[in-house]
Amino acid sequence: MRGASHETELVRLSSNRVPDRFYRGGPALGDFRGERVEASHEPEDWVASTTCVHGGTRAGLTTLPHGQLLRDAIAAEPEQWLGPVHVEHCGADPLLLVKLLHAGQRLPVHAHPCAADAARLCGETHGKAEAWYIIRGGEVHLGLREEHDHEGLARLMRSRESDLLAALHRVAVAPGDVVYVTPGTLHSIGAGVVLLEVQEPSDLSIMLEHEPYGLDPTRDGHLGVGYPAVLSAVTTSRLPMSRLKSLVYPAVASKQVLPVEADRYFRLERVIVDRPRRLERGYAVLVVTAGTVSLRAGGRVLEAVKGSTFVAPFSLGPMVATGRGEIIVCRPPQRGPVA
Repeated sequence: MRGASHETELVRLSSNRVPDRFYRGGPALGDFRGERVEASHEPEDWVASTTCVHGGTRAGLTTLPHGQLLRDAIAAEPEQWLGPVHVEHCGADPLLLVKLLHAGQRLPVHAHPCAADAARLCGETHGKAEAWYIIRGGEVHLGLREEHDHEGLARLMRSRESDLLAALHRVAVAPGDVVYVTPGTLHSIGAGVVLLEVQEPSDLSIMLEHEPYGLDPTRDGHLGVGYPAVLSAVTTSRLPMSRLKSLVYPAVASKQVLPVEADRYFRLERVIVDRPRRLERGYAVLVVTAGTVSLRAGGRVLEAVKGSTFVAPFSLGPMVATGRGEIIVCRPPQRGPVA
């Protein structure tokens, strides 16, 4: 790596808002970060990102404070960053993308492919399972209320906006709730919601709404393969209420607040700092979501307020958090890549 041994430090990250997204948002991220955001279409802050915006070559990638891309730093010293077990199973791929997101308007109804469908349809390595930790509440839409076939989904896509949205479960969410979104599941995030998203490192979306967002259905939202093909990656079965309740619920303070089935994709820990708390060793992305905390690691102490973000390399070892606040810790899957 260039210069000092940065891979043994806890690295404080600057904002990494992706410009010119297709939906409105951004000012609430500034409020959370303690920054001023005037842009109307910067609704996503990609934290510790080694992933490019779909179709791009640089947008979305995180630059470390000393000027190197995080992607390149990890590629140069993968075991220092990710640990030998991760590298043995997964190589130099962190298998993780974290975002802060502000829905300045309701997001379109959409879904993301699983890894197998991403490979089959467009030759991509990763699908996109995702989970949200709600910072500012509102409502979300998740999963079909009734079973449809793919022709039925195509008809809904061509119908009135209200018909498509009404086909999904509507759920009120509050700060501290978590939502787990499996690949293929239709969903939408309501206007005003602010959340932390942990996901597979992919920017593939299948859009079922277009006009309100300035999207062109002949060009956008079908991954370049056309809707007859891409809708095969969307789940058409009904999402029962019992299953819905296992996907949306208040998070407890725990080393893993997501359903066990999410372990194969990523892990999310909620740490309430009201006394000294030990954070286990391992590559991690940290977001301080409340209060003021001190992070002691590698012989250094860093002060952090709400909105602070960090990336921790494996070589750093364990950390200790003190003060009063809340930290969300995002980690790669425990074991090897998803089969």
